Amino acid sequence: MSVFSEKNFDIRKLTSFKIGGIIKEVYFPENIEEFETLLKKNTGIKVFGNLSNTLISSDGYDDAIILTTRMNQIKIEGANVIADAGVKGPKLAQTVCENGLSGLEFMIGFPGSVGGEVYMNASANSQQISDTLVYAVCYSKEKGIVKYTKDEMDFSYRSSRCQKENLIVLQAEFELTPKPQTEIKERMDKNIQFRQSHQPSLALPNCGSIFKNPESDSAGRLLDSIGAKNMSCGGANVWENHANFIVNTNSGSSLDVLNLMYEMYSKVKDKYKIELQPEIRFLGGKNERENELCQILYKVK
Repeated sequence: MSVFSEKNFDIRKLTSFKIGGIIKEVYFPENIEEFETLLKKNTGIKVFGNLSNTLISSDGYDDAIILTTRMNQIKIEGANVIADAGVKGPKLAQTVCENGLSGLEFMIGFPGSVGGEVYMNASANSQQISDTLVYAVCYSKEKGIVKYTKDEMDFSYRSSRCQKENLIVLQAEFELTPKPQTEIKERMDKNIQFRQSHQPSLALPNCGSIFKNPESDSAGRLLDSIGAKNMSCGGANVWENHANFIVNTNSGSSLDVLNLMYEMYSKVKDKYKIELQPEIRFLGGKNERENELCQILYKVK
């Protein structure tokens, strides 16, 4: 089985941050079978969705990765929908709306894909992945292809068993509720309006929320209180309307972003003794200063 791939791939154009260097090789599987074949042949290879929450080093990455963007099939069976990992959230929300199914309206404002959203139990506007999920098909390095029910996924805020066991989500099924299309669309429109007023437009390259909310608090509130909205580094700036977003305003580099994240993290730690945890992923390894910052921010040993 031959899987489409590209060598010496310039990843920058695919990332929502518009930052990133050359990747040694990128594989684009189209289904679960191709994906499993790849992982068996490439033990430990890193897997990404559509790179909406990933900062990739401007110095690139000296190994292969898998992107699930071509795994994009959607199947609707009555009130249930089965979506592959690479299906983008807005596309899935629109598709189920057209079929008069409610429960995924919150996805309309997410640039991410199903795999990443299930992995982190994405949520917004009083809805979350775990509300409607029936099961997730995942890949486990030890067990191969595994299927977990909603209860077995161990969902909590921005978390699932995927993080604890290093699982890769390949497909998910959701059980939705039949409702009039007009009602579903009205809720999606409200969600879009909310996102536009609370988060930067994707015309301003960004990766969404930079840090997770600590328990019983808000990362945005903490960052606002230490003056983060006035912070910048090189071409990267904290967004003027919300302190938990970084925007790439002037051809910023990955090091610009990481330096800015470190400054934000350090000031919150100094003032509140709270260590914010990054919500975005990072891929790199070639830049010594970036490696030092990641050891602190991501607790990498």
